[in-house]
Amino acid sequence: MYKTAMLGCGGRARGHADAYRFVKRGKLAAICDMDAERLNNFGDEFGISSRYTDLDEMLEKEKPDVLHIVTSPVVPNGSKRIRYPLMKQVSDHDVPAAIVEKPIAVEGEDWKQIAGLAEETKTKFVVNTQLDFHPKNLELKRDVTEGRIGEIKFIDASARSRTAEQGGHVLQLVSSYIDNSRPVRVLGQIAGSEDLDSAAGHPSPTHAVGHALYENGVHVSLAFGTEMAEKVSDDSGIYRHKRVFVAGTKGFVHWRFSSWERSTLAGGYEGGRLNYGEQDVLAQGNFTEAIFDWLEDENNVHPTHLKQSLAEFNLILGMYYSGITNEIIELPFEPPDGLMNMLREKL
Repeated sequence: MYKTAMLGCGGRARGHADAYRFVKRGKLAAICDMDAERLNNFGDEFGISSRYTDLDEMLEKEKPDVLHIVTSPVVPNGSKRIRYPLMKQVSDHDVPAAIVEKPIAVEGEDWKQIAGLAEETKTKFVVNTQLDFHPKNLELKRDVTEGRIGEIKFIDASARSRTAEQGGHVLQLVSSYIDNSRPVRVLGQIAGSEDLDSAAGHPSPTHAVGHALYENGVHVSLAFGTEMAEKVSDDSGIYRHKRVFVAGTKGFVHWRFSSWERSTLAGGYEGGRLNYGEQDVLAQGNFTEAIFDWLEDENNVHPTHLKQSLAEFNLILGMYYSGITNEIIELPFEPPDGLMNMLREKL
């Protein structure tokens, strides 16, 4: 039984904690939050008695096998990036594994810091982009892997929310259907400056589109924002509109927030509704179990491991920079410092 702990006891942390109903090899044993009221409310709700307001103290006393880092990448006023300092702190404590909430970074400076950490840390960091662990997504991926739609020719993926908010989810979904092939080139366009100073911790252009080429030869179309991305749910919440469509020589699969489609030569056209909440709590449990698989076997690498997630976010930064420079960006690329200021000036 693995011992786990959680940093951050806000709303998103409840999804992580609730999933332990489906986690067989781990127990959430300790929690940490600087807000004592939030900490105690969370502890009472989930029956966790070991509570801390200091991360160093929790890590020293509890020595968890896995830490959930469920915090914003920036401080509330958006003036300071805090993802890297927390990850470095965890790495310095030699925590065996850590789950980091998305986005892994928001601009060039913190991306470069975390990329540097990825080269030296012993901690197995993974980014919490759990959508490919949804049961229906796993089923559709099996269709692709087993050749039921033939050779993949094109992927179309989108979300109606901002790239910093849901881009990690969308790009990890794309990666999951092509065996984590890496992007090698992107042409992007951007619009809208109103979210560059997002108080929610997801600063990015309001709208972004791009066309990416991956190393396996697959072309991928990407769209983010309410004006360009497809509406795929009856719900008005923008985060509920994310999707991935994989077209092959013999059919297609299409996963959406609350529905799915599939067309194969053998089965014809099929489709149906999905209950996202029911699928997501199972996915979060499966995601967490996959961490334990990696801890037990070095060759069983988690699909959202840090270097893979950094490559996906590098594509997002490439989209931004392409929109600024009007050039095709070869990936991976070294993002310039001050990218957010460049976006403000451009937009």
